Amino acid sequence: MSDRVSDPVREVAPQPEPLAPFRSVKLKLGLLVAASVAVAAVIGTIGAGGGVAPWLAIPVTIALALGVTQLLAVGMTAPLREMTLATRRMATGDYSIRVTETARDEVGDLARAFNTMAADLASVDQQRRELVATVAHEVRTPLTALSLRLENLADGVEPVTPEALDALLAQTRRLGGLVADLLDLSRVQAGLRPLDLAEVPVLGLLTEVVAELTLPSRAVQHSIEVRPGDLTVRADPARLRQLLTNVLENAARHSPTDAVVSVRAEATANGWRLTVSDRGPGIAPEDRERAFERFGTLGRLDGGRSDGGGTGLGLAIARWVAELHGGSIRFVDPPAGAPGARLLLEMPAEPSVTKERPVPHTVAPTPPPSTLSLPTAPPVTERMPPPAMDVLFGAFWPERELPARRFIMVAAIGCGVLAALLVAPQILGLGAWMVLAACGATVFYAARDRRDPFMLGSAALCALLASVSVLRDAEWIGVLCLLAGAALLAAAVTHARTLPGFVVAAISWPLAGLRGLPWLGRVATGVTRSGRGPAVVRTAVLSAAGVLVFGALFASADALVAHWVDMVLPDWNSDSLVWRTFTAVFVGGVVLAASYLAMNPPAVDRPNAGIRRPARRRFEWLVPVVLIGTVFVVFLLAQVAEVFGGDGYVRHTTGLTYSEYAHQGFWQLVVSTLLTLAVVSAANHKASVETVADRRWLRGVLGVLCVLALVVVWSALHRMSVYDAAYGFTRTRLLVWVFEGWLGLVILGVGVAGVRLRGGWLPRFALLTGAAALAGLALLNPDAWIAQHNLDRYQASGKLDWVYLQGLSADAVPVILEAAPTLPEGVAACAVPDVDRTGWRAWSWGQHQATSALDAQPTDLGHVCTSRILVMLGGN
Repeated sequence: MSDRVSDPVREVAPQPEPLAPFRSVKLKLGLLVAASVAVAAVIGTIGAGGGVAPWLAIPVTIALALGVTQLLAVGMTAPLREMTLATRRMATGDYSIRVTETARDEVGDLARAFNTMAADLASVDQQRRELVATVAHEVRTPLTALSLRLENLADGVEPVTPEALDALLAQTRRLGGLVADLLDLSRVQAGLRPLDLAEVPVLGLLTEVVAELTLPSRAVQHSIEVRPGDLTVRADPARLRQLLTNVLENAARHSPTDAVVSVRAEATANGWRLTVSDRGPGIAPEDRERAFERFGTLGRLDGGRSDGGGTGLGLAIARWVAELHGGSIRFVDPPAGAPGARLLLEMPAEPSVTKERPVPHTVAPTPPPSTLSLPTAPPVTERMPPPAMDVLFGAFWPERELPARRFIMVAAIGCGVLAALLVAPQILGLGAWMVLAACGATVFYAARDRRDPFMLGSAALCALLASVSVLRDAEWIGVLCLLAGAALLAAAVTHARTLPGFVVAAISWPLAGLRGLPWLGRVATGVTRSGRGPAVVRTAVLSAAGVLVFGALFASADALVAHWVDMVLPDWNSDSLVWRTFTAVFVGGVVLAASYLAMNPPAVDRPNAGIRRPARRRFEWLVPVVLIGTVFVVFLLAQVAEVFGGDGYVRHTTGLTYSEYAHQGFWQLVVSTLLTLAVVSAANHKASVETVADRRWLRGVLGVLCVLALVVVWSALHRMSVYDAAYGFTRTRLLVWVFEGWLGLVILGVGVAGVRLRGGWLPRFALLTGAAALAGLALLNPDAWIAQHNLDRYQASGKLDWVYLQGLSADAVPVILEAAPTLPEGVAACAVPDVDRTGWRAWSWGQHQATSALDAQPTDLGHVCTSRILVMLGGN
């Protein structure tokens, strides 16, 4: 066992286990699965009954089921993790570690068996170390004498005679016998061999032991007294000789020169006793017991002097032999006024053979440098094995010393509550903007590097995208802006730089809800252990109850107060309550996941991303790119023929009208443009730039390919313009215009990167410009723009899809009402979209303008639209 004091390790505090009363792991797992399934079923049923949309109900159900699983599973695997740590510690020689044994199931049984095994291994290791130390102690003196005799013979101090060689041989045989005896002693200690008891004459044994003691630096005398003189005891002769040798050598070692060591043996009623008195400095009463510890040197004891003492094992071995015979040995007070120490050995008449005392799980103090000891294990600084989430995500997503930031959890809960109060089902507006502002501020506060330029730029753009919810009434553009803002936020907090990195960042957001469970558990545990958690909960409950009770009383007593309450609080019917509860959980979970992603972002970009892997020869990348460019040239020639040939040439050649020809293959052109970007990226990675010629070829070929790609973009936009002229504008077609324009901008960026041969900035440029294009489209007021262009088309051709106009948002109302005087009577009323006036939470600037425009119109405007007009005009 290691020579250092080590208490049972508790790297983490034992966690309470909710399923601890159950005695079977199978039963616990069954209950865990049953509880998770039951929670999921109940929540899913409530959500379906409350009309909650699947996109909201499914993630909330999964999140709550996982939360219940995490709560019930707390503490189930803690003993296994502790055993993993203990195994690693034991591999270094530390057998003092113990694991938690609180569980009653098979894991608890394994923990108890593990602790028993650790104790047994500690005992075996202790015996091994003691054996080595004992052997070293016992063979040192004869080896020293043998070495000195051999040196005398080698130096010629003593002549080499047969007698001298016989003496050396005898000492060598004695040394071999001593080693054999020590091995037998270790077997006795382990209970493998009993003591070899015999009748031993005490006087003769003492005389032999005294005669063998030789201390050149301490010429002491021994006074032996045995009563009766023929005292014979029953003991193991070899073991008893070992005991007497150690105690008499210890007394002689600590006595002054020419002093007398008194040895007195006498029979007693129950056996016999031996008293050894020296003339040394003595032992303080508080240190007497420590004298028998292994390595228990106390300055004067067994090697504590500077004149070459022992290892501190002599008296420990003496006690060991005495206890093997069923006796005892200790230091007692010397006679009054007498100097030195007095040792008392008491032995029974008939030894009751016992095994050695159980080895305690603490160790003696570390021996001094002059003594012999085994190498100790290095200090162990290892922590508990990582949680399951750390193992699951590995190096991709380690947890870097993440602190338990309670404010983040509180802020996320606040965002969920705010969403439940301010966001009405399926409606954007002022309430949604307030929730988005709170959520964005929480995530930005949690971010690791808030001063990064990309982070700051993304935050500003996200704020602009979020403001669309309060600027425009059109939900489709608001939802698109929210999705774009979410993608931009994920890329910003993870510091993504490549297109694959953007994709991984977006996927990491929902995964953060799973990866952050250990962190969330630590935060919740910290709150409950801080002592303030119950007080905070009590305060919140009492405050809410007081506000609700007195608010209800005052609202029922005063009509004005009731009106104000209706304005502030949402409608709390059963369906609305279910929807708002799901919304609170969803928004709170999303903010928590985003905050964890911002605090501990994963490595979304590969380490070798962007590194060139050039082909060995130029034609390997040049030939495919040239052939693709040739196909582009063929397409370009077809576009030239179409432009100059016009509608007649197209109809004669293809049998299609001009608008049908323009619509045909539009999406294929979009896909070909995206594939062109992929080809440019692949060629850039495969092309070598070592020589000037390589760089010229790369710039020239890819530059031509980018120009041809711009031609494809122009062709797609041209086709879309023809199609819009024939069939009118829609939201999808307007998005296509914006998307194709953004693709052209990206291709220009690719060209610039090709000229500079540096394109690391390009993915972020594409992401930021795409988000900015979507924000610009929202600021353009797309529904109003679509309505205006369709009304212009009506003035030119007399064709208008009134049903489609009526499906637009309130953003289009002012444009339609402005054109009402130029339209037939009643037509504008049929085309005006419905305006939602549900309250301030759904307020937006677009809704406000629409309401103002409607209020300025004659009161009978909305009553002149009839089904006959819809039948007459709706087909166009």
